[in-house]
Amino acid sequence: MARKLGRTTDQRMALLRNLATDLIIHERLETTEAKAKELRSVVDKMITLGKRGDLHARRQASAFLYDSEANENEDAVQKLFSDIASRYEERQGGYTRVLKLGARRGDGAEMAIIELV
Repeated sequence: MARKLGRTTDQRMALLRNLATDLIIHERLETTEAKAKELRSVVDKMITLGKRGDLHARRQASAFLYDSEANENEDAVQKLFSDIASRYEERQGGYTRVLKLGARRGDGAEMAIIELV
């Protein structure tokens, strides 16, 4: 069962889309442990689409990820399909790593770093 993260469905989907786009662009994020664990499955599916590499997979990824620039001439979908997918060509899943950091000072939330392996 998926985590609800204390949000409605549309808010939760927007959060995961935003985090997935940022992780693909920056390849490393610091967030709460629950969000990182939920994000792991979303990003693994996106990388699997990138490995498939056909037009339909590109359109599916483009429909999910936000239009965010990785650099001046490359957006998140281009980076996913050109750079990241080729890096994991031999790997059968498990493209992300979650490292626990401990409690956040303000509210005690368990923090974690999620990064591409």
